[in-house]
Amino acid sequence: MSEKKLLSGNLVRRYRHFRKYTLDQQYLPRWVVYAIDLSLCLLSFLVIELTLGNSLYEPYKILNIVEKAFILVFLHAISFAVFRTYSGIIRHSTFTDVYRLAMASGTVFVLSVILNFLAKVIFTQRIFLTIELILYASFSFLVVVAFRVTVKETYRFLRMTSSGKRKKHIAILGTDDKNIALAQSLLADWGSEYKPIIFVSIYERFGNHKIMGLPVISSKGDLPKTFATLKEQYDIDGILIVGNILSVKDKNFIMESAFDYGLDIYNAALPQQWHEPSDVRLNIAPMQIEDLLERTVIEIDTGIISKDLHNKTILVTGGAGSIGRELVNQIVTFSPKKLIVLDNAESALHDVDLTLKKQVPDLNYQVYLADITDSNRMEQIFRKYKFDVIYHAAAYKHVPMIEKHPKEGIKTNIFGTKTLAELAVRFKVGRFVMISTDKAVNPTNVMGATKRAAEIYVQSLQQAIGCKTKFITTRFGNVLGSNGSVIPFFKKQIENGGPVTVTHKDIIRYFMTIKEACQLVLQAGTMGKGGEIFVFDMGKPVRILDMAERMIKLCGLKPYVDIPIKITGLREGEKLYEELLIDGETTLPTFNPKIMVNRVVKHNFNAVTRTLDELEASMKISDSDEPLVQLLKQLIPEFKSSNSVYEKLDTKQVKVRSIS
Repeated sequence: MSEKKLLSGNLVRRYRHFRKYTLDQQYLPRWVVYAIDLSLCLLSFLVIELTLGNSLYEPYKILNIVEKAFILVFLHAISFAVFRTYSGIIRHSTFTDVYRLAMASGTVFVLSVILNFLAKVIFTQRIFLTIELILYASFSFLVVVAFRVTVKETYRFLRMTSSGKRKKHIAILGTDDKNIALAQSLLADWGSEYKPIIFVSIYERFGNHKIMGLPVISSKGDLPKTFATLKEQYDIDGILIVGNILSVKDKNFIMESAFDYGLDIYNAALPQQWHEPSDVRLNIAPMQIEDLLERTVIEIDTGIISKDLHNKTILVTGGAGSIGRELVNQIVTFSPKKLIVLDNAESALHDVDLTLKKQVPDLNYQVYLADITDSNRMEQIFRKYKFDVIYHAAAYKHVPMIEKHPKEGIKTNIFGTKTLAELAVRFKVGRFVMISTDKAVNPTNVMGATKRAAEIYVQSLQQAIGCKTKFITTRFGNVLGSNGSVIPFFKKQIENGGPVTVTHKDIIRYFMTIKEACQLVLQAGTMGKGGEIFVFDMGKPVRILDMAERMIKLCGLKPYVDIPIKITGLREGEKLYEELLIDGETTLPTFNPKIMVNRVVKHNFNAVTRTLDELEASMKISDSDEPLVQLLKQLIPEFKSSNSVYEKLDTKQVKVRSIS
């Protein structure tokens, strides 16, 4: 091996050792920083003296160079101690540290001028030249600041190169203050995987301008052309959008344009939502399908909700499920007196317990592993706690599963609700808020029919003599990201390489985020006087095929090329579109534009109870599911099965008992 290669290899090893040693070091002790600063001040004085010695200025001879150096360094030692310039961490120096150094240098200059004046009065001769003091104060300040800048930048460089992994080059969309703040944080954060390369101005026109040393390019109303330039000239990997500066329509256009050029789209939270600058890396994520659905922002009156929930004893059934868990998360913010979380899913409930212990250690709560169909167990819980409010989210909800096992759906969704509702009346619970679904409207499947039956029962119970509990039903569509919803299902299919399965090319659904849905549930719960069904404005319906295509694109893949999409046909009991109102139902607006309320429909409590008693008796004696479904159709005349084995029951002539 040649001597040149040996030398090169030795230098590389030394550099790696130096980098590892530097990055592994703890912060310098304060006395070390203090000593380094004083040494730099001494060096600055010697440089100034050497410079003036070769100039036309004639120094005063009252003191020699050693004595003068001692005086100035001593003054600096006092000033550094007073302003605590050594207290900062060198590698994380900020403007505050520079300010302290400036104050210390200014103080040294003022003290040395005063000392000079006293020497003139006492000894008739000054100690220092005025130019000497000015140069020393200025130069020593610059040297100690340069020391900090050098350490900080060296450490940042070593951190950036320590992983050897190339950062993702991004273009930041927009040039306002929050975008610039984000870029500053990303450039300062060595741990971030993103590196700002350029700003893209959407509305303003820029020439050859730069911000923080980064070029600014104007889209000039032609984003596709701009994205092509970013890809070809700047080697950009993705586009970063900060906060909600764009409409959903604009986001969709940007996404489509960016994907055409192989660019990713990222979202970042606003800087004011960070707890510290390094939080920026936690607040940047690829664009999600939820960000591209056209929904207006939901606003709720938290004051009214707080008045209803603060210092109250609250029960959440199904509290370990998607909706129930989010309800729990939101309820705890209103400081309830006691919160009971009930579910029959052991692992999920255990997870809720651990989360509450960690995140809300002062919360007075209890989790119960229990089944709502167990009337004795439920009565024990109701007897132990005097509930003020119940949020009933426990239910079986998967349409194909309940179509195959109608007895289980009837048992939980109808008779579980019936058990809870009767106990609520018996133990004088103030409000009972039931979570229903749009599938209860003109149901075409057993699951929807069981939820509609539960709606009818609580409405009829509201009319019963002696009922003081306010029964409130909330009805909404699909919830984004909930267990079993289409989005996580599609994500899993895409991760596995496809195909993504869609049941029908024209099938549409309404969507709402879990957080939004639960906010409206809490708000609607404050409005009801008893017996109402509150319907949520779900925004525009979404074609599921369009959603599948967008999700594939969001993963950086091409629909039908990288990931196939397969049309599988409607499942048992599935509709092409969902409805939120039953024929004949009318709604009235509320003070929240996102919530409408149905006119109260009165159902005959005795007639409903007779049908449910007959249904319950049939469950105990019949091994067949058909008689159960037949009785459901008798209770709910609008229940017409679709793509189901129970369609044949709709052709039979059945006498429908009146329940109105």
